[in-house]
Formats: sequence, structure tokens, C-alpha cells
Amino acid sequence: MDLLKELRECTRGRVCFMGVGSTDYGDDGFGIRLAEKLEQNLAKRANAPVVIDAGTMPERYTGRIADEGYDSLVFLDAVDFGGEPGAVLVANSEEMASRFPQISTHKISLGMLANWIEASGTTKAWLIGVQPESLKMGQGVSPTVQDTLDILEELLSDIWCEETDNG
Repeated sequence: MDLLKELRECTRGRVCFMGVGSTDYGDDGFGIRLAEKLEQNLAKRANAPVVIDAGTMPERYTGRIADEGYDSLVFLDAVDFGGEPGAVLVANSEEMASRFPQISTHKISLGMLANWIEASGTTKAWLIGVQPESLKMGQGVSPTVQDTLDILEELLSDIWCEETDNG
């Protein structure tokens, strides 16, 4: 499946983007930075997605997500999946749970959170992850991951604007 098709699949209907990570640790700030850019670019659009900066504790927001009745929750996060730095992974809840079990930089793995969200209602959980290059404290997002972030922000904004203009 190509990236554009995967991104369209995970952004159907009423969407919540959840940026996850820490801006203090290099590329771990990817999810937060992408969420910020999406919020800036899409906030004034019709049916704009909800964007949450969950930091390092996405579990704090799971009750709210379950109660709000979103069609899709899309986690945005830096994840080590063995790819080249800047590579993108789009995964559904089953793939998150199988590829990224309980071991996580978060208190609860995103796979477990995704399964809980889906079991609590009709929301489908997704991950848009990027392979980090560096997680060193005190550094910003690496140029490689920043390039990926910029491309994803443009693609997601274009998809969202297409959907709202046509729907």
C-alpha cells in the first residue's frame, strides 16, 4: 500500500490527531511538532480535526477520546521500527500491538492504548510513526526527520482539505 493511500485510510471521518513524545529528546519531538503544524494549518477548516499534545502521557487522554466518538484516533510518534531514519510507518491497532508490545517509552504502550480505545466504542486507532535518527537530550528534531515531518504535514493537510472541500 502506498503512503498516500494509508494516510487517507487513517484520516476518514471525524479525526483526532494525538502528538506523542518529548521535544527535549531530539526526534522524540516529532509527534508533538507534527501535531502543532497540523493544528496551525487546519484549525480554521470546516470540520477541522481535533489535535492533542499528549506529551509523554497519552494515557491521560484515552477516556476523553473514547467519550468523544471520533471515527479515528491517529497517534503521531517517533518509533523505532528498524527503518532508515525518517522512514514512515502507518499501522492500525493490531499492527501496533503486535509490533510494539508493552515495551515503550510511555507508561503504557500505544498498542495497548489503541486496543483500549477501540474496545471502548467505535473509534479506530492508528499510528503514523517515523523512524528517529537521534534521541539525544537537548537537540531539536534532526534534519532528516524534519524533512519527513514537513512532507507528512503537507500530505495530511492536502488530504484534509480535499475531504472537506469535496464532502
